[in-house]
Amino acid sequence: MSGKMLAVASGKGGVGKTWLAISLAQALAQEGEQVLLVDGDFGLANTDVQLGLNPTLDLADVLAGRCDLAAAALPHAGGFAVLPGRSGSGALAALDSAGLARLQSVLAAARAAWPLVVLDLGAGLDPATRSLAASADTLLVVATDEPTSLTDAYAVLKLHRRDAPAADARLVVNQAADQASGLRTWATLSRACESFLGGGVPLAGVVRRDPKVPESIRRQTPLLTRHPGCTAAQDVVALARGLAQTPLAIGPGRFHHPT
Repeated sequence: MSGKMLAVASGKGGVGKTWLAISLAQALAQEGEQVLLVDGDFGLANTDVQLGLNPTLDLADVLAGRCDLAAAALPHAGGFAVLPGRSGSGALAALDSAGLARLQSVLAAARAAWPLVVLDLGAGLDPATRSLAASADTLLVVATDEPTSLTDAYAVLKLHRRDAPAADARLVVNQAADQASGLRTWATLSRACESFLGGGVPLAGVVRRDPKVPESIRRQTPLLTRHPGCTAAQDVVALARGLAQTPLAIGPGRFHHPT
């Protein structure tokens, strides 16, 4: 049975997308899932930097046929595996149709080997990123309360509904001042989707602003390892558990819609 793929996207950079993908991968692993985190942020791959890894092989090597997926996937002490990208390289940003097809094949192989793949997509709306988002079982769009972030998140959702009309896409509000503020941010975007796209966007969760987040990034240590009881860590754990309780949920294994 093929595993599921959960993609994490944003319309703009600086909203904490990669940090959320890493933290969510660890939270899901702690819930008992076998997780592979794939850095699909073309040209600006940095999951290895945030995790303090120094990989000798990466996704570019797999695409070029220099190694297989198993050789490039690194186990992490947080309980998940990581397929790193190539930090500071623009090689993946220029994928042609053949390269994109190879990447899709790698992701298919990942889904065959791991019950759950968490894919950290690049910020933006380029065709390769949109194609990967459309192939995911669930797309999480990360936004903050900044107007530019909301505008860009709306654009991601608009194009995603065009690319994959029946797809499961949800919003994560990150860096919220508090839960109420996060809910207001979601309501603002959902109303716009309701008015212009024919339906609102479900809320996957709110992650509150927490000074422990930038501190853990500077230490190149996952938040749930360094500060497991902090506010943002609690919110990410709640997000992971919430994903398990809804249709089209990530799985298989423990992640299924309850009957």
